[in-house]
Amino acid sequence: MRELTRAAFCIILLCPLPLLAASVFRCEDANGHLTFTSQGCPSEQQQGLQHASNATPSSGKPVAMAKPATTQRVMPPPTSSKLVVVGQQDDGCGNRITGRARRQAMIKHEVLAGMTLADVESTLGRPNKISSQNGQLRYQYLDNQGRSRQVRFDENRCVNGKR
Repeated sequence: MRELTRAAFCIILLCPLPLLAASVFRCEDANGHLTFTSQGCPSEQQQGLQHASNATPSSGKPVAMAKPATTQRVMPPPTSSKLVVVGQQDDGCGNRITGRARRQAMIKHEVLAGMTLADVESTLGRPNKISSQNGQLRYQYLDNQGRSRQVRFDENRCVNGKR
């Protein structure tokens, strides 16, 4: 009896299953946008039931390939040629220099008024000496020829002068 049960179970496992299919909800909003979900649609969208099935890879029957959509986007003509900056990152020094001027100065190993402490360290490296007096920070750099270069920062750690 036990062998018969095992044999029946094995036969059931080896039988080809029908095509697996599922039903999903097809949600369409007022603008015509479609969403397919298994959770149901929001109340403001129109709901329909969509039957979805996947063909078994070994069925031997050809399955049509999906055709790509050939929609063209038409861009509206520009209303104005004026550039509008919506947001700008504040560097903490009042954005006294532009990003381009900052990058060029860093490439040339120059220090400009309005650069941040991080900009100076990125450009010149770590200072040989750091001193502070009356809330003003001063970096001193020595080059290979023994020449000294000082960079002074204000209380916001922005370059306010150089010597």
